[in-house]
Order: sequence, then structure tokens, then C-alpha cells
Amino acid sequence: MLSLDEALNRAQSLVDAARKAGADAADAIYGCDASAGVTVRLGQLEDVERSESEHIGLRVFVGRRSATVSSSDLSPRTLSTLVERVLAMASEAPEDAYAGLAPEDRLMRRKLPGLDIDDGQEADMAALRERALAVEDSARAVQGVTNSEGGGAGHGRAQVALVTSHGFAGAYGGSSHSLWASVLAGEGANMQRDHASHSARHLKDLESADSIGMRAGTRAVSRLHPRRVPSGAMPIIFDPRVGGSLIGHVLGAMTGPAVTRKASFLLGKKGERILPAGINIVDDPLRVRGLRSRPFDGEGLPTARLNLIDDGILTDWLLDSASARQLGERPTGHATRGGGSPGAGATNVHLESASEMTARELSAGIKQGIYVTELIGHGVNGVTGDYSRGASGFLIENGAIGDAVSEVTIAGNLKDMMLNLVAANDLEFRYVVNVPTLRIDGMTVAGE
Repeated sequence: MLSLDEALNRAQSLVDAARKAGADAADAIYGCDASAGVTVRLGQLEDVERSESEHIGLRVFVGRRSATVSSSDLSPRTLSTLVERVLAMASEAPEDAYAGLAPEDRLMRRKLPGLDIDDGQEADMAALRERALAVEDSARAVQGVTNSEGGGAGHGRAQVALVTSHGFAGAYGGSSHSLWASVLAGEGANMQRDHASHSARHLKDLESADSIGMRAGTRAVSRLHPRRVPSGAMPIIFDPRVGGSLIGHVLGAMTGPAVTRKASFLLGKKGERILPAGINIVDDPLRVRGLRSRPFDGEGLPTARLNLIDDGILTDWLLDSASARQLGERPTGHATRGGGSPGAGATNVHLESASEMTARELSAGIKQGIYVTELIGHGVNGVTGDYSRGASGFLIENGAIGDAVSEVTIAGNLKDMMLNLVAANDLEFRYVVNVPTLRIDGMTVAGE
């Protein structure tokens, strides 16, 4: 893994070579990921892995023609060939009226903000093994747990360096730590599985192995002896660990590329209400120790906290420079980047609500409904908003959460679902997309 200074120098030399060879503009991005992990099962070591990969991508513009190539071989000879190849590709590419680097007047010029996303820890395989054994032991110790799919601990480091030919150069790195367990309860045909996990930028922020393991075991046992439910329309409550997926579908429909392709169920909704009043969807790339925090986007633009949905109103799209030009707007600092051309996407997202209702109060008054803790399948149409997914969880009867429920399908349309959404006041920051407990009335349930 190169140091950040070495990565910047490598990207800068590639951009300089491309300009010298005839490119009108260019940018280069370096990325490196190193990971280590240990998996155990039934108290025995099952897998140990350690990997490191790095790549560099070069994008060039010749007039309105552009091309992108990437390589995992960073030797000078290969990078020289990379420049020749990408220029040859660009000369054959069709013209694109929206192609180009990010607007120069919007590039990040200030000092990078301190996000504290790297704790400087190196992978310690012995410590990872101890944590993996501890989390599985804790899960297996829960009464009713009969088998295990394993437990694991991981460590990762990632670095990014971006250089453009019109004046931007920046780099940052981050660390990650993870811990998980997955166990089974019951016997024979009545076996049920569940899991628990946690990820953090700093090791000292990682939830304890005992807590994660106990939660995994308790969840598995609570799912024993599931009931079937009759079909019909009823309220659905989404546990925070699955409720974030609903907002994820909305974010996908907000990306500039989806909007320019007219492949979004939110077309024509900018400036309109898509969520109830009092609800904000916030993107915060500058959250200290956030799982997706970053000081600049994939094109060198500064990032900032934004209310993507403000008081229920859709305020803006998630735009990279190309989609912004196509829509006649300005990029929003949401460009994403691998080794190829930029896309667009959000970072650390959470749902804010003015609601003071507790999660328990959210269930009050429900004669019959479902508290969903797991979603299965991918039955979501991003163009129409039609939503249909397998689900499991618990039956709600007369306001109380009761027996486990499995093998049901919940369906609706995301446009209607979002407008009928009610949030509790139990927001916690654990995931990339964080939401409190959510309630949506009138969804269709297909049961027995």
C-alpha cells in the first residue's frame, strides 16, 4: 500500500503524462483496500484471510470525447501503456456534450476537514481470532441456540488519492473494524436462524463481543415456532435494522444518472412533498467517524451536510458533473468513483423526525399488523416504485408484539409508502443509512 503522498505523486505523474501525450484534460484516481478477517465455527478456527489490492484509474478528454482505463499494475512501464491506450480509446469514442471534469470554480481548495476516520490500528490476527471466538461463544451460550453458522471479526484499511489536470489534488485514508455472529435455534424443521453485527471506524467504538453475540442468539430463539398470518391490508412496522433499506430505495431514485435516464419513480417530484411534514433525510459526509465520511467527492468537489429531503420536500438530486450538465443544474458533491467514470450516491444518511412517539407507542392501536425484522429478495422496481418483498418478524395484535411470523410477502408502492410513513424517536447511528423504527399503514400482506 502506497503512502498518501506516494499515491498523490503516482496519480499526478499519470495526469501529467496524459496531458503531455495530447489529452485536453484528465484525472487519475488511486485506490487501495487492505483487509484481514478471521472466521470461527463451533469454537474452532474455520478461515483466516488477508488481502490487499490497489488500482489506479485514468480518465482523459479529447474535445468532447472521453475514455477511462484502470490497472492494478502500477509499474512505470504499465502506466505508460495505460496513457497510450486511453488516448487511443478516446479518439474512437463518440462525442458527449455533457463530458468533462467538475467545474473548476467549485473544486475543493480549503484544508481537508478532520473526520477522524482512521484510528491507525494495524491488523492483529490473534486479537481478531479472540474477538471472533468470543462473539460466537456469547451467541451459543443463549439458551435455545442449537447450532452455529459462525462468528467473525475483521479489520480493513482503505486509501484514496485523486488528482485532476485543472488544479485539484487530495487524498485520505480510513480504517474499519467489524464483528458478527450467526446462529440457529431449535431442531429439525423448526430451526430458525438470525444474526447480529457491528462495524466502526475505530476499534474502541466497536460494540462488545458479548453484546453482539447475545443479541444474535436472542434473535434466533425469538423466531422459533412462527405463525402464518392471513392475507390482507395491515400496518407494517420496520425495525431500524431493516428500515434503512426503504430510504435506500429513495436514494437510488434520487441519483442523477437514474433521473437523466428517466429510470426513477421520483421523476417530476423535485420540490414536491414525498414524505410527511416534519421528516428530513440528511446526508452527512462530514460526520466524525462516520462509516462513509469523506472530505471530497469523486471529482474533487467539497462535501457538506445536506437535507436531501427537508420537512418532507424533495430538495435536490444527487448529482455528479455529467448528470448535472444534462439536467441544467450544478453538481452537488455526490460523485462516487471506483476505477472508472464517476457515478453518484449518498454517504452517511439518517432520517430525522420531529416525532416524540416511542417505538412502543408506534404499535399502539394496531389490531393486527407485522413487526418486520428481516426482508428477503429484491422485488423493487426503481422506475415505478412498485415494492414487493418477502418478510419475517413478529405478529402485532391489539398493540402488542407477539409470536414470530415467517413466509409472508409485503407489498405496496414506494410513493404511497413514503407519504404514509410515521417515525418513532429511537434513532441511533449504527449503519450507513440510519432510521428510527418506522410504521407504514395500509400495506398488502400475502400470507396463508
